[in-house]
Amino acid sequence: MEGEKNLEKLLKSMRPYHNEGDYVFCLVNDLTTFESNTIVMLFRETEGFTVILKKELADSLKLEYSFVASWITLTVHSSLEAVGLTAAFSKALSQEGISCNVVAAFYHDHIFVGKKDTDKAMEILNRFSDTTVL
Repeated sequence: MEGEKNLEKLLKSMRPYHNEGDYVFCLVNDLTTFESNTIVMLFRETEGFTVILKKELADSLKLEYSFVASWITLTVHSSLEAVGLTAAFSKALSQEGISCNVVAAFYHDHIFVGKKDTDKAMEILNRFSDTTVL
């Protein structure tokens, strides 16, 4: 199944979903302490592995983090070749002073926003289904 590439269709059908819980970004060098199903995202960088985890797990493993986030999934199946989706929603969020950290996965785009900004971010993202912003 191929993902959607048309920006107007993507924006109108984003259907953001707030995944419950608090999430954190941590840097680790050893992955052996993790069960694979506890990692939301894993990315290898020169300095080590960036992992996104539930805050409770990071706390129990005594991992350091500096940002507590909410995880919002855009439920539309977007193509990895789609142009403009990230720019459109990140611009809308930034105009309201909301930082967003975006992860594009195979089917969906995932947005991590500061915990305090969750409700406002959901409101902004849901506006796209009411109007087309290009």
